[in-house]
Amino acid sequence: MAERMIGPTEQDIALVTALSEVFATGRTRDLSWRIEQLRGIERLCDECEQQIVEALTADLGRPAFDGWLADIASTKAEATYARKHLKKWMRQRPVRLPLSQLPARGWVQYDPLGVVLVIGPWNYPFYLSVGPLVAAVAAGNCAVVKPSELAPTTSELLARLLPQYLDPEAIRVVKGDGDTTQALLAQGFDHALFTGGTEVGKKIMAGAAPTLTPVTLELGGKSPVIVTADADIDVAARRIAWVKLLNSGQTCIAPDYVLAERPIADELVAKIIENVDRFRSAEVTKAQRIINDRQFDRLTGLIGSTTGTVVMGGGADRAALRMEPTIIVDPAADEPVMTEEIFGPILPVVRVGSVDAAVRYVNGKPKPLALYVFTESTSLARCIIDAIPSGGAVVNHIAMHVMVPQLPFGGVGPSGMGAYHGRWGFEAMSHRRAVLAKRSNPDPKLFYPPYTRLARKIMRKVF
Repeated sequence: MAERMIGPTEQDIALVTALSEVFATGRTRDLSWRIEQLRGIERLCDECEQQIVEALTADLGRPAFDGWLADIASTKAEATYARKHLKKWMRQRPVRLPLSQLPARGWVQYDPLGVVLVIGPWNYPFYLSVGPLVAAVAAGNCAVVKPSELAPTTSELLARLLPQYLDPEAIRVVKGDGDTTQALLAQGFDHALFTGGTEVGKKIMAGAAPTLTPVTLELGGKSPVIVTADADIDVAARRIAWVKLLNSGQTCIAPDYVLAERPIADELVAKIIENVDRFRSAEVTKAQRIINDRQFDRLTGLIGSTTGTVVMGGGADRAALRMEPTIIVDPAADEPVMTEEIFGPILPVVRVGSVDAAVRYVNGKPKPLALYVFTESTSLARCIIDAIPSGGAVVNHIAMHVMVPQLPFGGVGPSGMGAYHGRWGFEAMSHRRAVLAKRSNPDPKLFYPPYTRLARKIMRKVF
């Protein structure tokens, strides 16, 4: 059955029209307005930390410190970095002109796009809603933030707090589900940024197509970890276990599976288990919270259908929506746990005979959002990174690139389209406008038709 097309409601039309009218006044273009919004986001992170972490705990069962680290600290860091560098980013960039265009001046200026739509996900519902907003306001845009309905407490919090800390006429929050998102997209925006799964990303892109709304898609995929025989196994095990456990593995750049060279694979698995036990030792239960019934059933299905050996965990409590951290050794390449993005506390570890075999394995799958390589050899790390396309890559750690605003964050192929963070976000939400300023004189008549033989000869040399 064909999908029902969602059209814009009168409310959607009025909202986008109102924001367009605010943008037309020009006030969001001023450096002072942009700085004020960025400072507002910083104050929001400082003054409302307790409210935010409580909302994250209610929606995701996340410990307070984890909520601060993953959602609040990272958001504030983005806003602070943008505020400190924004004046430099906004400067015109002069360009050297060819002789044929002289006398003249040329430059590139960064103009705001207009009205931007930010569509947030449920797994980091504060960071991945407000983080992109940093880029939108730094670039001088009005914005609509549509948080995820699967994180209702955080969604309600954003609807209440953002108007208190930011310009309420230029930045609006719209709550709702996927139909709301499609209705907004149908109205038309100057840019849309979506964070979420690949399948929903396709729907976002299709919804944006009729109005030719440009999109930045931050998606997911199966981000692999390659551990070579010369790696520091203690460090690799610690870092893999730590990031995999964050948010119950419900992270788009979480380590999805590990490819370990055979001589060190068993030691690596043993030490990952040891670290998981230690990291969860202060908790009442080792089992971690899963967002909802649908995700819980999907994850238990991955464990139930595996042909690999479950060497840790495997237990689950549907009533509490909790699942034990689970490690599966050597599952089959074609089973669901190795073909679907896991997005939960399940870690497959596959023994491989060589680094080349690991590279072939990864390259046989869609391009991942992130690639992680553990090795003590700088040259080997570079070879692996150069051989495997991915959105980003980290050597000897997991996921840390997302916390560096100086680096672009984005996917490639099925794992995403476009990038943001830091200056990259500012530019993604701006129009790079080419300007050529000529003088009225000189104005040689030989460059105008009808062309003489001499004029043609000169023009062939000049142009």
